[in-house]
Amino acid sequence: MKAQNRSSLRVAIVGGGAAGFFAAFSVIEHHKGAQVVIFEKSNKILAKVKISGGGRCNVTNACFSASQLSKFYPRGEKEMKKAFSVFQAKDTVEWFEKRGVSLKAESDNRMFPITDDSQTIIDCFLEEAKLKNIQLLKLNPISKITPEKTGYTLHHNETREHFDKVIIATGGSPKESGTYWLRQLGLSISPPVPSLFTFNIPGDQVKTLMGLVVENATVRIQGTKLKYSGPVLITHWGMSGPAVLKLSAWGAKLLAEKKYQFKIQINWLSIKSEEEAHDILKKADASIRAKKIMNANPFGLPNRMWAFLLQKVKINPDMKWFDLSKKSLNQLLNTLLNDIYEVSGKTTFKEEFVTCGGVKLSEIDMTSMESKALKNLYFAGEVMDVDGITGGFNFQAAWTTGYIAGQLK
Repeated sequence: MKAQNRSSLRVAIVGGGAAGFFAAFSVIEHHKGAQVVIFEKSNKILAKVKISGGGRCNVTNACFSASQLSKFYPRGEKEMKKAFSVFQAKDTVEWFEKRGVSLKAESDNRMFPITDDSQTIIDCFLEEAKLKNIQLLKLNPISKITPEKTGYTLHHNETREHFDKVIIATGGSPKESGTYWLRQLGLSISPPVPSLFTFNIPGDQVKTLMGLVVENATVRIQGTKLKYSGPVLITHWGMSGPAVLKLSAWGAKLLAEKKYQFKIQINWLSIKSEEEAHDILKKADASIRAKKIMNANPFGLPNRMWAFLLQKVKINPDMKWFDLSKKSLNQLLNTLLNDIYEVSGKTTFKEEFVTCGGVKLSEIDMTSMESKALKNLYFAGEVMDVDGITGGFNFQAAWTTGYIAGQLK
């Protein structure tokens, strides 16, 4: 879109996070001379950027097809597919590289700055904001937004200020009460529930394995079609890791309805059938027959997990493979492929929480991110009912929606 010279254009960005900053940059790119103010309610800016990816910042994902990229969004897939045709992951990489920040892709396609330091991204944004003369007001919560004949009046810290256009980028709210001010504007909100969370498994001995990772397991929620494969991490409260986090995203609304009480079925080997497991055993037969079962693990599981599962099915680890009864073998294989755990509750990462819910997409023109009912009011990021699985997809949604909102079409 061609840049417009409108020195009188005043734009407020509500929220000093990833989407808010990127929307501000886009406004200046598309509207030279615009006055842009970012309002942040806390004294911290870019808080999620700082802690994302263990402090390395998982900027995006090396999926450079708009249609493929959209498939990683449990909410908003159809709408984000169109949005990614405007600004997608390859555009994110180019944007950062033009500003001297090179990104790298890891084996799972997650992309990080080559410095492995989220401060690199924050410094880049602060420098960009300075170059573009974007005003940043911290500790300035917006208490009310009043629609006017032209633009909006924002109420903050006992001050009223008029803006021609407003972009709301306040992120997800962990509680429905946090969306009250949006409802006051007449917006319809899909109730927020956590999207990325770990599974609590109280009272189960599996927690004694905390810190252990099984690299390729398949986790299924019993009674549903929901399943996901990938690394599973055993923690002191239950299970986490990419497979669990991604499954929690796809099942966010369903699991909330279940009040986080459900059973999971784990295939620790991620193979399709017991026949395949038998084939693995046959191939290994000559080399393991005379060995102790504990010392000859043909499935490549971590030793601690192997010992745990043997104990679970009451197989003596010192027994030799050729002494194992057919019944015990079948019990072992069934547990390897269909291990059951009872989940009771969840654990969310307080600062890194991702929510399912927000302003309903049916009320937003996704080609501009503008409210269909309220002219000159735009949205960006998680304040909308859009969320992705773990792996850089939520940041990519922030960059994309922020970029489009900032065009102020």
